[in-house]
Amino acid sequence: MSTVIIIPARYASSRYPGKPLAMLHQPTGETMSLIEMSYKTACQVKGVDNVFVATDDLRIKEAAEAFGASVIMTSDTCKNGTERCAEALAVAELEANLIINLQGDAPLTPPWFVEELIAALNTDQSAEMATPVLQVDAETYSHFRQDRLNNRVGGTTAIFDRDRYALYFSKEVLPFLDISKLHDPQNIPVYHHVGVYAYRPDALKTYMSLPEGPLEQLEGLEQLRFLENGHKVKCVEVDAKGRIFWELNNPEDVERIENAMRSMA
Repeated sequence: MSTVIIIPARYASSRYPGKPLAMLHQPTGETMSLIEMSYKTACQVKGVDNVFVATDDLRIKEAAEAFGASVIMTSDTCKNGTERCAEALAVAELEANLIINLQGDAPLTPPWFVEELIAALNTDQSAEMATPVLQVDAETYSHFRQDRLNNRVGGTTAIFDRDRYALYFSKEVLPFLDISKLHDPQNIPVYHHVGVYAYRPDALKTYMSLPEGPLEQLEGLEQLRFLENGHKVKCVEVDAKGRIFWELNNPEDVERIENAMRSMA
């Protein structure tokens, strides 16, 4: 099966304008843009035939081409990364059995998260799309709580049923839990949604025809459009294997990610 990765990237982020071109200090001392870090992550994924950056901004296009990426220009009307991936698929007339949306703000995404998504869709032919979920550790849970207490949008949490199909995604920390009542404080039953999606082509095409629902509008989470319109989203539990995972949602996250990279060096 042919598989492509598309990295949607826009400059005009409301919370962090210019985020894809934000420079992060690497453990080696050099600096690298967020979009280049995400591209290098994508290139490490096994079983992928091609990697593209999809953007509507010439600054991102020039930066991406400078480090060797193939770029697909899309319109500035795309409301989220899924719409941008769908448009890129159509504009470039890509032929692929699976399309991976690796969002450009998650450079700490281990390649095996994506590989496990690909394997899950290859195994479950009935699933239209899949996304990874990662059980949080105490440090990540603390970051979630700190962000909410400070009225910052942090990571996204996922709730799913016994068959691992999503029930809901939220920028709130769900489910509510009383840490003092946990039998094992290190086994926290909260799942961090990792911002990667694997779609079959028909799912992407269908997405563009689905109406936005109130939950998607309130939460600002693109995957809720599938749920609100009765389409299933398969949650694939992944293992960080000791690696730290966090997305760059706010300027405050730059330091978190730089610290994480140093600790893993």
